[in-house]
Amino acid sequence: MPERIEIGKHLTPELIAKLGRLELRARTVVEGFLSGLHRSSYKGFSVEFAEHRPYFPGDDVRHIDWKAYAKSDRLYVKEFEEETNLRCYLLIDASASMGYGTTGMSKYECASVVAAAIAYLALQQRDSVGLVVFNESVLHYIPPRMHPSHFTSIIEALESTKASGGTNAGNVVRELGERLKRRGLVVFLSDLIGSDDSFRKALCFLRHRKHEVMVFHMLDPAEIDFTFEEPSVFWDLEERRALQTDPIALRSSYRQEVAKFISGCKEMCYSSHIDYVLLRTDEPFDTSLMTYLSWRSKQKHKLHATPQC
Repeated sequence: MPERIEIGKHLTPELIAKLGRLELRARTVVEGFLSGLHRSSYKGFSVEFAEHRPYFPGDDVRHIDWKAYAKSDRLYVKEFEEETNLRCYLLIDASASMGYGTTGMSKYECASVVAAAIAYLALQQRDSVGLVVFNESVLHYIPPRMHPSHFTSIIEALESTKASGGTNAGNVVRELGERLKRRGLVVFLSDLIGSDDSFRKALCFLRHRKHEVMVFHMLDPAEIDFTFEEPSVFWDLEERRALQTDPIALRSSYRQEVAKFISGCKEMCYSSHIDYVLLRTDEPFDTSLMTYLSWRSKQKHKLHATPQC
C-alpha cells in the first residue's frame, strides 16, 4: 500500500496534468484520496442503515451482514441512508473563459477531473450519475445511470468537449430543473463568470424542487492573485475584446473587485441555501473530494429553509 499513500500525499495539479487520459487522472485522484483516508480518522459518511441487498462480486466485504449470512446461508450487503437511490447530476461549464489556465491545466480540465473523480467514486458506491456539459446551450446530456460502464460515457463526453463560446448558465440550469422529475444532488462546476440574476433564480428553482445543490467555483490562481508584472494585453475570451494595461497599476483595485466578485458568488449561493466551495486550480484535487463527501454527510442533519429568491 505505500505507493497509494505516496500518490495521495503528492496529488498535486502538476502531477495530474502530466498524466494521460482523463480516466487515468480521475482514478488516480480517487485512489490517492482513499489511501489518504486510511491514515486519518475519517470513517465515511454512510452511518444510518437503510436496507439489505444481495452481495455482488467487488462489493466491500466490510459491509457484508454476517448475521444474515448465518441465518440464510446467503451473502447480503448493508446499504445506508446516504447511499440509497441517490441521483447525482454533474453540471460542467464549458464556456470559453473556462479554457484559461496557468497551472498546466485549464479551469475546464480541472473541473473535468473533479467531476470524473466524483462520478467514479459515486458509481463505486452504486449511486447513479448523470452529466450536463454546457456553454450557451447544452452540449452533452447523459441521464443518470449506475452501471460501471456508464463512467466511460461520461469520460468520452468530457474529453470530446473544448471550452468555447459564451455562457447561459441560468437557462441551462432552469432547463435541467424542469427535466428532473426526481429529487437529486446537483454538483455545479463553473468559474461563474457572467452569472447573473437569472442564474440565481435558476438555483432557487432547483432548491424549491427539493434538489440538493453544491457549487464548485473554479478559478485560476492568476485570476485571483493577479501577479503579472509587465504591461500586457488581456483578452476577454468570450466577447473577444482586448485591453492593454499595466498590471502593477491595476493590481490593488483588481484584487478588490475579484474579492467582491467571490463574495457576491458566495452570498448568492448561501442565500439559496446552497453550499459554495472556492476551488483554486493550483490546489490538490483530493481536497475537493473530501469537501464533497463531508458535505454529503451533513445533508440529512440540515434544516432546509426556503430559499430567499
